[in-house]
Amino acid sequence: MNEESVLVTRSLHKDFGAAPALVHAVNGVDLQVRRGETVAVMGPSGCGKSTLLHLLGGLERPSAGAVDVAGQPFDRMSEKQLARARRATVGFVFQAFHLMDELTAVENVELPALVAGVAPKTARARATALLEQVGLAGRATFLPAALSGGQKQRVGVARSLVNEPTVVLADEPTGNLDTAATEDVLRLFGRLRDAGQTLILVTHDQRIGDAADRLISMRDGVFVGDTRPPAGREA
Repeated sequence: MNEESVLVTRSLHKDFGAAPALVHAVNGVDLQVRRGETVAVMGPSGCGKSTLLHLLGGLERPSAGAVDVAGQPFDRMSEKQLARARRATVGFVFQAFHLMDELTAVENVELPALVAGVAPKTARARATALLEQVGLAGRATFLPAALSGGQKQRVGVARSLVNEPTVVLADEPTGNLDTAATEDVLRLFGRLRDAGQTLILVTHDQRIGDAADRLISMRDGVFVGDTRPPAGREA
């Protein structure tokens, strides 16, 4: 792994099914993501974007190839090792929020830290600080049912950061949001980018692509474009 790179894949494949109906969802992808880089992955539905994200985060195992995150070989770890490494190095933001309905906002945010063995007092302090950062300090004790879609997604972003991950992976983070909520989340990702957080964002939203340091276009399981902004754009 290049010393600047925090995430690297080599000839990454993920297949589903069997011949003659075998589907190559991810088909030989090579990727290097530098520390502090914001990468947007765009392409039509079914092109393999979400599968790629699941492979990068260790939620799925590759059919072939390698995935290294923060120097750790996700593709070669046992399930127990992978679960531990994933909690420590990867934060996930999901389109459908995946908040626990019976937990308050602050309890949802602190939960991954508690699972990772962080002391309850420390986990609560981190969660409280993160909710303040995403503009939801006044909603910390609210259940998800009392939050708007944009607020739920901001809780999801805070939750993704509670274990201080090396990389945040977001799957269509604005897909379920209205225009105003989308703008809130875009501004939040912009602040994370400016703060040096490494972000990989799978999206149909061109505004996310336009704000990224790097835009990857994906079709039929392969990369068909990989562009960077003009010199001077990057922070």
